[in-house]
Amino acid sequence: MNTNKKTARIAGFLYLIYLIISIFADVICRSPLIVFGDAAATAQNIMASEWQFRIGVMGDLLSAVLFLLTAWALYVLLKPVNKNLALLFLLLNLGGVAVQCFSDLNLYASLLLLSGADYLKVFQADQLQALAMLFINLRQNGFWICQIFFGAWLFPLGYLVFKSGFLPRILGIVLMIHCVAWLMTFLQFFLFPGYEVLTYTGPLGFIAEFGLTLWLLIMGAKEQKPASLEVG
Repeated sequence: MNTNKKTARIAGFLYLIYLIISIFADVICRSPLIVFGDAAATAQNIMASEWQFRIGVMGDLLSAVLFLLTAWALYVLLKPVNKNLALLFLLLNLGGVAVQCFSDLNLYASLLLLSGADYLKVFQADQLQALAMLFINLRQNGFWICQIFFGAWLFPLGYLVFKSGFLPRILGIVLMIHCVAWLMTFLQFFLFPGYEVLTYTGPLGFIAEFGLTLWLLIMGAKEQKPASLEVG
């Protein structure tokens, strides 16, 4: 197997495992337990399914590590096209991963508040539930903060995919469009908090990121000099 194809398939494998674990942690483990706006119901759900909640948090952290490793593999694959832009998307990804991991501390804080420890007996039960809900909401805001990094990294990534000469140009175009759409969603969340966040980026993100994942994993990449470096 040539070097490009091997690197591409490693990146695709890491990207796929990241997507699976991320979806599992959010959709299967955590989201069913959290009822935003109802602190008592959320606290009851978490304490009744504490291991499920903990697995969700660990899944978040593991997916963050896998996402960073995916970005590193893509950096290795695409740095011959433009090393500076490849380093840029790697650093943007690192920034998002750092914010995500820090934000997940808020989920552990909510567990500590609901743990029933002796030093917490100075608070009433409803106060502890409200504080736990506050930390869960802080984590939600932290999640959206890291999206400015996870949205921005898609543009240099998409551009390098487009210019590479060994990956489909259409995937690069869709990734760059997805970057713009995702950053608009980020702005909507913070500038218009009273409105439900639009989900129009979902199908586009699926096509862009899952499409790139499958291509890397199944097709790999050709062993050739990148188009941007070819001498005419």
